[in-house]
Amino acid sequence: MQKIATLANFSLTVCQRALLTRVAVLAVIVAAGPAQGAEHSNVIQLTQTPCQFLESEGVDHKFKSTRKADCDAINTKTGAERLAKAEVMKLKPGQYVFRVTNKNVPYDLGFWFRSKDYDGRNPLHKLTKTSVSGGGLSPGTTKDYVVNLKPGEFIYSCPLNPTINYRVLVTEG
Repeated sequence: MQKIATLANFSLTVCQRALLTRVAVLAVIVAAGPAQGAEHSNVIQLTQTPCQFLESEGVDHKFKSTRKADCDAINTKTGAERLAKAEVMKLKPGQYVFRVTNKNVPYDLGFWFRSKDYDGRNPLHKLTKTSVSGGGLSPGTTKDYVVNLKPGEFIYSCPLNPTINYRVLVTEG
């Protein structure tokens, strides 16, 4: 009987060690944090200047903005024409890092990548659609946003430095 009790204690100790090892590995992964600065094979560099993303439009319009309202006015006047000329990003399914830089915008920015038809008021969309966002892009900083893409149509923009909604098409072929 004592052998069974000793064996049970040993087994429990082995189980506890395995559990502690898994917890330790998970803690290291969590401590590593998001993909900020991570090397990744699918990195898409995006640069925000006032009221636009440079790579998407292929030209720096040299807009001036000191606040959100400036971009709202610029986009009302020029947004439709710029969107018609903007490059539609074409990607294959997979994981991507969108590396976004605030270049010469004198206030904090953000980034929002989402399914084209995403509606944050719809609780089902929060479960079934893509939406990745974040802020804190102060002047001169760069942040990474990891997005897992499946086939479909997506848009990205900055709500804080209002930009037009740039298009992304993800297809298998």
